[in-house]
Amino acid sequence: MPLLLLAILAVVQGITEFLPISSSGHLVLVWEVFDQTQAAGARAAETERLDLDVAVHVGTLAAVCLYFWRDIWQMSLGLLRLLTGRRDSGARLAGLVLLASLPIIPAGYFGKDLVLIYFRDIAVIGWTTLGFGILLGFADRFGMLINRIEHMGWAQAAIIGLTQVLALVPGTSRSGITMTAARFLGFERSEAARFSMLLAIPAIAGAGSLAGLDLYQSGDLSLGRDAAVAAGLAFVAALIAIAAMMAWLRRASFTPFVIYRILLGVLLLALVYGGVI
Repeated sequence: MPLLLLAILAVVQGITEFLPISSSGHLVLVWEVFDQTQAAGARAAETERLDLDVAVHVGTLAAVCLYFWRDIWQMSLGLLRLLTGRRDSGARLAGLVLLASLPIIPAGYFGKDLVLIYFRDIAVIGWTTLGFGILLGFADRFGMLINRIEHMGWAQAAIIGLTQVLALVPGTSRSGITMTAARFLGFERSEAARFSMLLAIPAIAGAGSLAGLDLYQSGDLSLGRDAAVAAGLAFVAALIAIAAMMAWLRRASFTPFVIYRILLGVLLLALVYGGVI
């Protein structure tokens, strides 16, 4: 695959995986642009999509694990202590993440084919980008700023986890919908993002495993240069995106992401219903 197209795909995936703007929606748009412009190499690259999907998932998973290594270490130690009958904040955080991750497992396994057939459409992406962008703005504007993860209850974790199911539809954004739910529940902006990023670890690991299984069943296991480059670029882009977003949310709001989603959603709907695409 041409290096330029490979870099575009990996960087778009790396940046949008964790920002509340939908990585799946942006990747559908990137491939649509490649198809519309008949980009050299893009058609041949369709046979490599599974390889690249696995690779960029590995890259983004490594980025979020590196950035939140302290939380991961705390949860790991907490689970080990739990085996000896001792409970601490690390074990509780691990429990909250695991509980919130449960709904997406059956939904992702049984629903991924339906999503590929019925929802990978530019009009759907336009409406979800716009609608859930407005919802994020509403939650951020009216949600209280009184809770941290340390205050999260089991019911709140379950509610946030249930919203992840909506993110199977491209344009919704897994990180966006979980941050929206957390803001409605009164969590501080950076804490809403932090819990969403921790939820990304099992979610990305699960999605990557499904892609890896599909790749294994296809019989094409030639993860070569393209996959290595894609993983590396996605890792760097994701790490920068996470650090920048967390730094921003410690002192500002989700407004830039909301504005971006509204503008992108309106543009996509105008192009679709105007007959351009």
